[in-house]
Amino acid sequence: MTPLNDLYRTMARIRAFENAAEIASQGGVQVFGQKGTGQALVRGPLHLSTGQEAVAAGVCAHLVPADLLTSTHRGHGHTLAKGADVGRMMCELFGRAAGTNGGKGGSMHIADFSVGMLGANGVVAAGLPIAVGAAQALKLQRRDAVVACFFGDGAINRGPFLESLNWAKVYGLPVLFVCEDNRWSATTRTDAMTAGEGAAARARSVGMIAEQVDGNDVLAVHECAGRLLQAVRAGEGPRLLHAITYRFKGHVSVDPATYRNPDEVARALKEDPLLVARERFASLGGIASELDAIDREAKAEIDAAVALAGAAPWPDPAAAFTDIQTTGAGQWR
Repeated sequence: MTPLNDLYRTMARIRAFENAAEIASQGGVQVFGQKGTGQALVRGPLHLSTGQEAVAAGVCAHLVPADLLTSTHRGHGHTLAKGADVGRMMCELFGRAAGTNGGKGGSMHIADFSVGMLGANGVVAAGLPIAVGAAQALKLQRRDAVVACFFGDGAINRGPFLESLNWAKVYGLPVLFVCEDNRWSATTRTDAMTAGEGAAARARSVGMIAEQVDGNDVLAVHECAGRLLQAVRAGEGPRLLHAITYRFKGHVSVDPATYRNPDEVARALKEDPLLVARERFASLGGIASELDAIDREAKAEIDAAVALAGAAPWPDPAAAFTDIQTTGAGQWR
């Protein structure tokens, strides 16, 4: 079993990365020892997964380099947990040439094929059919690998959700569907717009085995994901993990989320997955200073990534004409 301090390290790195990215998106980051000018260094929408770290850490701890992953517009945590380089990730958010996608994808479309991360996706539920297509390819090629497909609770009300689960079940594909249920679909409470009992119940309606877990307890997520992935790897078909968690921040980094009840947020903060992990670590005889050291290491690593991104060169303008679909004649140039 993965030690709790290793799982905590993954969560701490995700939290530190997103905290730094949030500051950079608001123009308050310090680069080269100078205070921010108020100009955002992370351009475009930045969707944070603060509070959801246990899901990414618990699931991805079971993935190997050959496994594939698809994500949502809140994809930083999944990408980090899958093994992507933190410096190149920050460069991507800064729009720099050294980014994982050459500075073209940014936060919502970050990807790193070198570690099997097929991409975050700005369209709700769009990662589901991509994951199923990837899983179909793995099965046809008889490759010993699986796909982990992350999506939010809002995605289960869109057509691609049912289409993807149905296809995966019919063809017995090697995919683990992971619903990160943070209880908010953008700025609307999910329970106000979702009928029935949610993701797990809908998965069972197509005959798929599904389990629900406390998404704030990284050990619980890790244990449940391990059991489900073992079945998927054994060729027993797709599974679904429904992780109940909470998003601490607004829909985007500049959203104060005043539409939420402050008492609700306060209650959720008491279930912070890093705090829960600390309490569990102490109950198992762990020393708090070990986790304190991990927090410091994570912050130092991310500070270095921010400095790297701030100094990295911008993409060559000619790069705008690469990595795109050709129209054939080139008259659009």
